[in-house]
Amino acid sequence: MIQHFLDYISIERKYSQRTVEAYHDDLRDFCRFMGWEIEEFNPADVDETDVKAWMLDMIEAQHQSPRSVKRRLSALRSFYKFLLRQKKVARDVTARIIPPKADKPLPVFFRKEEMEAVKEISERREEAGDSFEDIRDFLIIELLYQTGMRQAEMLNLQDADLDLAQAQVRIFGKRRKERIVPIGAALVRQIETYKEARTTLLDGIQAPAFLVRVSSRGEVKPLSKGTLYTIVRTRMGEVSTLKKHSPHVLRHTFATAMLDNGADIRTIQTLLGHASLSTTQVYTHTTFEQIKRVYMEAHPRAQKNKGTTS
Repeated sequence: MIQHFLDYISIERKYSQRTVEAYHDDLRDFCRFMGWEIEEFNPADVDETDVKAWMLDMIEAQHQSPRSVKRRLSALRSFYKFLLRQKKVARDVTARIIPPKADKPLPVFFRKEEMEAVKEISERREEAGDSFEDIRDFLIIELLYQTGMRQAEMLNLQDADLDLAQAQVRIFGKRRKERIVPIGAALVRQIETYKEARTTLLDGIQAPAFLVRVSSRGEVKPLSKGTLYTIVRTRMGEVSTLKKHSPHVLRHTFATAMLDNGADIRTIQTLLGHASLSTTQVYTHTTFEQIKRVYMEAHPRAQKNKGTTS
């Protein structure tokens, strides 16, 4: 039965191979808990108590996170919906199971001092005479930090999307939804410098995209996802101790900086291109954690183990 389900989601629903493999592993884990091999699954021998016991085992014995438990339960739910449609079961034993609440992880972001440090490196390189790669790389950092655009949005940028006279960038987000984000005068100058360097590099060839790279064969190509990730990881790795250096961390940094400096949450929602306000509200928790840390460090009534008396 399970193999028929996996074939269905792979062939008819066209799920990715990775998703199919994840569903296979999740359902195999449930079968192991029940004491079966995966081909021995019998829906008649499963009830709600078994599903609840499996969840409890994942949490208490396997020390799975609420997010992992929720994902595995989702695989079992999908399987039972399939069995219902195939009339292999009379009812869905997962329907009334409430998964554990998975806490949303707070987004990580670069500190203000780290962003200032990368800007100083950029300025020093500029004074020393930047290479094309230096000019492009530091422009990428600033564009991500000052606009909050997604990685895919940056890779899809065209020259026509940058209105330097009006100091704004047109960004096409998910489902080609368009938004306009203003940029500062310093970033406008940085873009102009990059375009001049790119013109020299291309030597009369039409640019295939706004951001370009030179391949190992000397061909000028649009910037790739891998190259963009490497650029951010390398440049931010020079100034930050965070474990993760990615374009998305700069998006988080943009939102956090906006909120810390007084922007309202709905404006940030618009700038980020979020369809739902609840997606943007995660940044308010980040700022609250900052406030809490500063309060605990600074307020005399909040300090502990200082050996002082009131």
